[in-house]
Amino acid sequence: MSLTTPIRTRIVDVVVPVYNEAHVLAASVHRLHAYLLGGFPYAFRIVIADNASTDATWRVARELARELPHVRAVHLDRKGRGRALRKVWAESDADVVAYMDVDLSTDLDAFLPLVAPLVSGHSDLAIGTRLARSAAVVRGPRREVVSRSYNLLLRGVFATHFSDAQCGFKAARTVVAQALLPHVHDEEWFFDTELLLLAERNGLRIHEVPVDWIDDPDSRVDVWHTALDDLRGMARVARRIAAGTFRVSVPARVRDARLPASMRVQLPRFALIGLVSTLAHLLLYVLLRGDMGPLAANALALTMTTIANTAANRRFTFGVRGRAGVWRHQAQGGLAFVVGLALSSATLGALHAAVQRPSRGVEVGALVVAGAVATIVRFLLLRVWVFRTAGVVASVHASGSDDPGGPDDPSDPADPGGSAGSAGSAGATGPGARIASVTSITSNATRGAAGSAGSTGSPVSSGSVGSVGSIAPVGSIDSAGEDA
Repeated sequence: MSLTTPIRTRIVDVVVPVYNEAHVLAASVHRLHAYLLGGFPYAFRIVIADNASTDATWRVARELARELPHVRAVHLDRKGRGRALRKVWAESDADVVAYMDVDLSTDLDAFLPLVAPLVSGHSDLAIGTRLARSAAVVRGPRREVVSRSYNLLLRGVFATHFSDAQCGFKAARTVVAQALLPHVHDEEWFFDTELLLLAERNGLRIHEVPVDWIDDPDSRVDVWHTALDDLRGMARVARRIAAGTFRVSVPARVRDARLPASMRVQLPRFALIGLVSTLAHLLLYVLLRGDMGPLAANALALTMTTIANTAANRRFTFGVRGRAGVWRHQAQGGLAFVVGLALSSATLGALHAAVQRPSRGVEVGALVVAGAVATIVRFLLLRVWVFRTAGVVASVHASGSDDPGGPDDPSDPADPGGSAGSAGSAGATGPGARIASVTSITSNATRGAAGSAGSTGSPVSSGSVGSVGSIAPVGSIDSAGEDA
């Protein structure tokens, strides 16, 4: 019986797209190669993707590919960073594909934290972010304003959760990238943003890493031209979303996701209490309206119903009994009252400004609309803030009651889909055998490749793991234990 344990490793392709960068290419690639060879724990390949350069970039790239065993060069006849990434990623047989700008503005110590969640299978894409509080960024005010404005615009238009769409420091699981690429239309600078928007809107996990980043004063990026292209790209994506064509196959963890057990109980109870509170608010408003103005009648009616609403939700929706913390809960619930009062008062004010002497029915209708918005805010505040304190949890458990499932119920999982399971490699196949469906992507958290199973066709370095003579490309993504 052999006591030798075969080395299991992963391959990471690092793409460096370049256009007329002959003056910095050699130094940057040597620096990147030395860093990865010296401490990166996974096998790697550096792929220089020349975007139709007109200087000596392609000659330098070929020299580097001959000189360094873990570097290869690819030439494209047309410009476009997105076009270069699409070509290399689509043809890759690595487990993870990544890219970084040739100027290496991002500190390389962030590269392992970038790809580790992808190698483990926990996340689907990973991005460096310069806009996190813990990021350390050195750049001029113009780029800072443009970057923050663009990402703020993305958040406002598409309700994005990722913070930095433009940082040239990204990675993805190869099967994920190859499933998304046919649905990404841009070939230039908007490629990154479109890829992230497509991934996020279809339920894929995007991991963020705060980076240390120093602006390259010799950058060839035309900021204003790129900004206009980005705006055109946003308009194109918005049209695709409106038409219902901005979709890929939904991951199993998204398709099978369910509401947490506690929320399935809380939502109908909250809705019932909210309905009663709304009817009481409207009735009080109509009764008080005869003796006072609309704003005063609304404020008084809302005050009385808010107190009763908070008390009822405390007892029946969130299962909190006893007098402990009751006044604090009412005070915290007062924030929801302020939101509701502001919305309803603004609505009534706008109504009276637009319509002279509106009828009671019109006023009531306006209050119903404002109340619907305030109700959503109220539920979120009560669930994630008011009744999520240690004091509430203690009082719930101390009561020994039939708790309907509070926000700290251990049966309320943070991730309804759970974490991805593990699956072994079913054989060595090429990229053409990959299934172009994200549904089968996320079911495989980890996949291995035996070192002697085959050859990738290009030299591979395994960093500190050791030398791997030939590594089979991991092309099989059959499910072997998909999460419930």
